[in-house]
Amino acid sequence: MRPEPRLAVVYEHPEWFKPLFAVLERRGIPYLPLRIDEHHFDLGERAPPAPVIFSRVAMSSFLRQGQHAIFYAQSLYAHWAQAGARIINGNPALAVDTSKARQMSLINALGYATPATRVVHRREDLPRAARGLRFPLVVKVNIGGSGAGVVRYDSLEQLTQAVAEGTTPESIDSVLLVQEFIPTRDRRVVRAETLDGRFLYAISLTTDGGSFDLCPADACMVGKPAITITRTDLDADTVRAVEAISRAAHMELCGIEFMIDERDGSRRFYDINGLSNFVARPLEVLGWDPHEQLVDYLEKVLATARHGEAA
Repeated sequence: MRPEPRLAVVYEHPEWFKPLFAVLERRGIPYLPLRIDEHHFDLGERAPPAPVIFSRVAMSSFLRQGQHAIFYAQSLYAHWAQAGARIINGNPALAVDTSKARQMSLINALGYATPATRVVHRREDLPRAARGLRFPLVVKVNIGGSGAGVVRYDSLEQLTQAVAEGTTPESIDSVLLVQEFIPTRDRRVVRAETLDGRFLYAISLTTDGGSFDLCPADACMVGKPAITITRTDLDADTVRAVEAISRAAHMELCGIEFMIDERDGSRRFYDINGLSNFVARPLEVLGWDPHEQLVDYLEKVLATARHGEAA
């Protein structure tokens, strides 16, 4: 008889977490996979499905499901947390993951640079909010993923016309960001991954500039414009920055993206992503598989939860 799982993995995308599940199975760690799009819960049931819950809910799930579970997950995790579950990347992390406006505010509060950004909740306010910003700019949805809901406008007239025609992006929470478009040095952005508040690795993603979808995982690559992915080293100051951002965001696992502004050489952070499904072909790109370190961390959390129960 297999031991009862002490770990539940809540996820939505059917392909993204196969590498994680493979490592858990190879290392003999019992786990319960929970597809959130097929899930419901009873408010009278106080027992969580496992002592440790690992949240892998994707902000891009609204692209695949009209009845997505982004907001449902927050109610679910609150219920389980009240019942004593230890939730990795739970509601404190989701509060940041579900809002690019909160992400920019958090990064600014830590003293790090971001693109100049303004926030609105009505489409008709976009042109007024854009005044004083440098064009080109982008309008972004507050809850996005895989580059969805990001549109570039090259002039105030172009943006004003799009507003009049009703063609600007729409966020599922009715919050939009107006943000200066940053010309990046060498058309390159950097994604740094952290685990337990510590820097794990970084990759450079270079594109032809025609896509905002820079998801580096295997399942993201099908049908997208060519992206060159290479391992990159970070200086000590940038490592300190990404670690500080991940801890302030309450994300035990996250990817933090930044670019170098070719106009002035400044480093500008623009995204905090709580769903780290890691780089495609990690052995080829990195020389090692970060899923091993992730499962090491899960084992540590499981041991701590077990010790807490014994106490």
